[in-house]
This record gives sequence, C-alpha cells and structure tokens, in this order.
Amino acid sequence: MGSATQRSKGECMTDPHDEPQIQLDKADRCAGLDHRPRVLLGKMGLDGHDRGVKLIARAMRDSGIHVIYSGLWQTPRSLAISARDEDVDCIAASMMSNSHLVLVPRLIDECQSVGRSDMIVNIGGIIPQEDVQTMRDAGVNEVHHTGTSMADIVESVRRSTKQRGKPQSYEHPTAALARSLSLAHDGTWTPDASAMRRPRRVIGITGSPGAGKSTLVASLAGEFVRRELGRLAVVAFDPQSPITHGALLGDRLRVDFNNLDEKVFYRSLAITGEDYVTLPAIIGLIGAAGFDTLFVETVGAGQNDVAIRQYVDRTAVVLVPGMGDSIQMDKAGLLEIGDLFVCNKADFPGEASLVRDLLDISEGRPIFETIATRGQGVPELLDGLMQG
Repeated sequence: MGSATQRSKGECMTDPHDEPQIQLDKADRCAGLDHRPRVLLGKMGLDGHDRGVKLIARAMRDSGIHVIYSGLWQTPRSLAISARDEDVDCIAASMMSNSHLVLVPRLIDECQSVGRSDMIVNIGGIIPQEDVQTMRDAGVNEVHHTGTSMADIVESVRRSTKQRGKPQSYEHPTAALARSLSLAHDGTWTPDASAMRRPRRVIGITGSPGAGKSTLVASLAGEFVRRELGRLAVVAFDPQSPITHGALLGDRLRVDFNNLDEKVFYRSLAITGEDYVTLPAIIGLIGAAGFDTLFVETVGAGQNDVAIRQYVDRTAVVLVPGMGDSIQMDKAGLLEIGDLFVCNKADFPGEASLVRDLLDISEGRPIFETIATRGQGVPELLDGLMQG
C-alpha cells in the first residue's frame, strides 16, 4: 500500500485533478467471480486530463481486472458502442467537465439504443452531492467522488460483475455476437460448427512491441470504411498478467469511434503467450455474423512468436527502423512467416537501412512503407492486404 493519506469515501478534494488515493499491491482480487471482470474506462466531454484514469486502469489491471481504455474526448454514443462490442460488465466513466447532467443520461440512452439496456454505468469525478440522486434516477449504478480509494474502486467492479447470460438474451445481433465471443474465449461455451463461418479474408497483423500495430490497424480500418469495402471486424490481443490474470487492453484507444461509429466491430481480448486456442471459434462466430474481413492483431511479438500464421490467410509483419541490424534479419522465426512486410514509422532514422535489409531476405514478398499516424502509405498497404 502507498503512503498517501486515504480520504473517506465520498469526500471531495479541492483539486479537480487529484488522483484516487492509495495504490494497491499486485494481487488477484477477482478470484471466485463468475468470470474475469471486464471494465470500459472512458472520459466523456472536453476534459483532456488522463493521468488519473490511467492510474485507475493500472490498479484494476493489478487486481485481476481486464480493463479496456477508450481514451479521451469520448461521446456517449462511442462509449456505448465500445461497451457493447467489448461486452463489458460495466462502464466506468470519468467526469471532470461539469457536464454530467447532460452526458450521463445520454450515455444511458445510447446503451439502450445499441442493444445493451442492461449495461451497468458507474461514474466518478467532480459530482456535486446535490446531483447524486439525479444521477441515480437517470440509471447510474454507483457514483464515486474524487478521493475514493483504489480499493473501493476495485470493489465496485466486483459488485458489478454478474453471471453472464446466453447470447440469446440480446435481440440486437451485435450484442449477441459480443456475448458469444466472451463465452467462447472464456471456454465456458463451445459454438456448434454449423453456427460458424470463416470470413472471406482473415489477416494477421504482427510485429514487435512498439512497432505501431494498433495505430496501423486503426488507420487501415478508417481507409477500409472510407472505401466501403464491406463489413470489417478487428480482434486485438493483449497480454494477460501471469501474476494477477488482469490485463490492460489499450489498442482500442487508437481508433476514432466518434467517426467510425458502428462501421467496424472491434474486440479486445487478453491471452497468455500465444495461446490462440479459442481463435478458431472467434473467427467462425465473426464470419457467421456477416463480416467479410477480419484483422487479427497479435500481442507484441518476439522472434519465436509465429503461431498466428496457423489461423490467418495472410500475415503482415510490422517493423520499425532501429530495432536491429542485418544479422537479425537472417534469424529464423517471425520474419519467415510474413506474406508481406511493413516498415512503419518510415519517417524515423534508419528507414532506408531497414528497407534494404528487408529486400535482402524478402524473396520477392512485398514491402510497404507507412507512417500510420499520418495515414501515409496506408492505402497501398490495404491494397496489398486485400489481394489474394
């Protein structure tokens, strides 16, 4: 436990950007629940501060919770879509811009409109005491004021984690798909083979940590939607803690769902190592739901992380300048499985050297140069991925 002074639950602090009190030791505090809790953290409105919510995300991860962080400047609709597609147990929305009386009721309405009227919504931040009952009347489950301890926040997640119903519980097809993926990935339900169909294209995006895979996938998704190429789904894997079984699923925050809305189905999942045992069922369920193309983004890969090749039709290996010399190119493993290569962050020093080294080992396989943060080279890369 940290040395900060713990304030009583519900006591407000004078600084609106004060952080939740008391850090927690790493420990699985969610053992014995029906399933590993999933929480969507989001900040609605114009508040541009995210240090506090990042600390909360880490505390939840270190307590055995799977945390999806959607980033700053979310709208009620983008949060509702994310919560549905991620099949979270609750939304934890942070409010620091004095707009809770408008945005929170809209969030609850949007959850209903996207097929999850049962979504649990917890809010925290600068909420005047006189507005708490108004929030509860609107449908908010719990209200946490600044100064709430990390332990209390984790306990609120435990209270929000209920037994999961069957996919048939939801009339909305995307809500039903999201629940199907949860049950299949947990191993508590095996879909019938007749209920599964492989998408026309299943594309793996892999590469080392920090290569910019998530930003690249987000840019590819935007280009895919702009061209109206069909229905796109993305499954993004992140590592699960071997100590607490928690996970921080942060890939989603690279995607601008304020603009994409429901045009891309995006799901974050945690795994240990390369344990893709549930991926065939996930692929089949997504295809059966009518998606033509599926991008599968792997955990940051090392030289021996090659298992994804077994499950996808084409594999893109993403690299960045400065990650090794030419000898690394000759080693067996990750570079062998690429059907094409991507030199991302092509504006970094060493780009020409990386491309030259790739040409030496590519044996005619395509090489693309991209700057994902600008969308540069992304249209050409999408053309390459969609071939074959």
